[in-house]
Amino acid sequence: MKYLVRQIGGSKIAITWALIIVSLSTLPQTYAGTREQAKRMHDRLAGVPPSNAVLDQMENLISTGDVRGAADIAMDHSAFYSVTLKNWVTPWTNEDADVFAPLNDYTATVIGIARDEVDFRQILSGDILYIANSSAGVPAYSNTSNAHYQALEDQSADLKDVLQATTQSAVTGLPAEATAGLMTTRAAAKSYFKDGTNRAMFRFTLINHMCTDLEGLKDTSRSPDRIRQDVSRSPGGDSRIFNNSCVGCHSGMDPLAQAFAYYNYEYNVDSDPDGEQGALEYNQSGQIDANTGTQVQGKYHINSNNFPYGFITNNDNWSNYWRQGLNKNLGWDESLPDNGSGAKSMGQELANSQQFASCQVTKVFENICLRSPQDFADRTKINSMTNTFTSTGFNIKQVFADSADYCKGE
Repeated sequence: MKYLVRQIGGSKIAITWALIIVSLSTLPQTYAGTREQAKRMHDRLAGVPPSNAVLDQMENLISTGDVRGAADIAMDHSAFYSVTLKNWVTPWTNEDADVFAPLNDYTATVIGIARDEVDFRQILSGDILYIANSSAGVPAYSNTSNAHYQALEDQSADLKDVLQATTQSAVTGLPAEATAGLMTTRAAAKSYFKDGTNRAMFRFTLINHMCTDLEGLKDTSRSPDRIRQDVSRSPGGDSRIFNNSCVGCHSGMDPLAQAFAYYNYEYNVDSDPDGEQGALEYNQSGQIDANTGTQVQGKYHINSNNFPYGFITNNDNWSNYWRQGLNKNLGWDESLPDNGSGAKSMGQELANSQQFASCQVTKVFENICLRSPQDFADRTKINSMTNTFTSTGFNIKQVFADSADYCKGE
């Protein structure tokens, strides 16, 4: 290069070096040595710097090609659970996506599922719950209070060690067939079953676990026959608004959100307006709601005079109209039926889609690499990690390890 520069002459030297700098800047950032890569992996996964002894272990493993082993060391740090995972999950638990929301059963359950490498699809259908073990010395789990988890947070408990797996049906009294993973935790009920028409639970499940809002799924070609009575067919006196806009979301959402017809979040509006002492309510077989005359919660029949000829919800039978049309590309599992009863089977429908798997991988990638996928190489890696995720039992820790490996040289 020195010979070439001398031959080019002074005026072109700057141009030559500028081209070299630009060329280097466009190459993948993979020039960090193994020790730097080990430190970056630990920083990204645990959020804290490693000790020299840990760094030596991780460096040796990376040098021998055992990157998963190096990642496991980082993920064995308590901060991976109490900080990295907690901050990753907490925004999903509330409509404001507040990362500073208190620890709760929703967040703790995801942390436990990740730690124990449970099939991650269980977050939308499992009879699963993580609570503190007896050594924690905290109040017992309560259907009407978050004190159990608030106490863990107040004492900065090590979530890696203190959480133990149990079932919602054993702790909360919810029938096993009515459990649906995170959707039937108390925290989720407080945020998404409180008031309203239970459509919020469906919408935020899409946002948090399918990486899309309703606007991204609008399809006006689907039949409107399951849209409830509370949706006006002529908003503002103009039926074109319904036909060209409202129907695009409601035609697919309402048949699926019918799965939540027996759920409500019960609280005292006057003495407890924020619902802090409220509880998830589920109408079991034989329980009749006075407003509907069926097992269906009264909220499914509110504002029925908006369009009396609309669909009347009489049970929790759901159907997936998005199996066809524009949203077929979400990759639904054709081995499953496109309809069922209750939140559990509807959660299975969502969690077995390709969209669910790629969503989880993308969220982990963004969390560990500190950026969104940007180019062909990133998108290729996302696809590769998604394939690994689905073929290895939906182990979310594997996705964290793969993401840290991919970004360790940046």
